Amino acid sequence: MINLQQDSEGFIRMKRHFPATATVTVTFSDGSQEEFSGRRLNEIYDDALAVYRAQNQLDAKGFSRGPQKKVQTTIEFVPVRPGMGQ
Repeated sequence: MINLQQDSEGFIRMKRHFPATATVTVTFSDGSQEEFSGRRLNEIYDDALAVYRAQNQLDAKGFSRGPQKKVQTTIEFVPVRPGMGQ
């Protein structure tokens, strides 16, 4: 079982996808806990990544089609809240 702790700003640290069959327990900043499947957390991660890419004018693969400069293409912190596990 994987345990994650939500920070005070409402994010969990997630650099990669978890196995789809894994059970992940998230402890929220208010002390409550919720179990997520790996598949559900991966969906939340993918949604947050899509929002990040859209806000930074990146294409679906994370590339900037504008002038060449170093652009961060991934995210590390994912927003979560109670009730997202369903």
